[in-house]
Amino acid sequence: MTLFPSSKPVSLVVLIVAQILCAAFFLWDVAVDGLDMGLGAFVSSHFVVELLAVLALIAGVIFETRYLFALLRRKAHLEEQLGLAAGAFHDIAESRFDAWALTPSERDVALFTLKGFSIAEIADLRGSAEGTVKAHLNGIYRKAGVTGRGAFLSLFIEDLMSIPHTPDTVAA
Repeated sequence: MTLFPSSKPVSLVVLIVAQILCAAFFLWDVAVDGLDMGLGAFVSSHFVVELLAVLALIAGVIFETRYLFALLRRKAHLEEQLGLAAGAFHDIAESRFDAWALTPSERDVALFTLKGFSIAEIADLRGSAEGTVKAHLNGIYRKAGVTGRGAFLSLFIEDLMSIPHTPDTVAA
């Protein structure tokens, strides 16, 4: 897994680096002004405003850097959880398909149905006629003991919802 898989985090990192460079420049400028003015610098409202602006800029850079890395960690965690859920769903589907003794063609049609494809789309993907897909769906629904697509999908949703959650599988 890469740390910055898309261009958005990279562009944010570039902006943060630019802000760090600006903060360094302004900090250097305030330090030079402070050394030139001596203790009288803290009496000058212009100097104090510049110093507060530099400190605010530095605080902002620190905050956004920490926030960016927290978001990247969260994204990685969610991707991992999605992978686990997809694996669990695949295992549930395969278990059900085995229990129903689906043929290889019926398995293909069942998977495409679970993925949300229409009958016409499944026929195009498989290179078969829509009537063939409908026949396979009727066989699948009969073997599954359901009357249609909604009931078929709900079997898998119920199975997923009944999987006990452990601390490792609960999103943070």
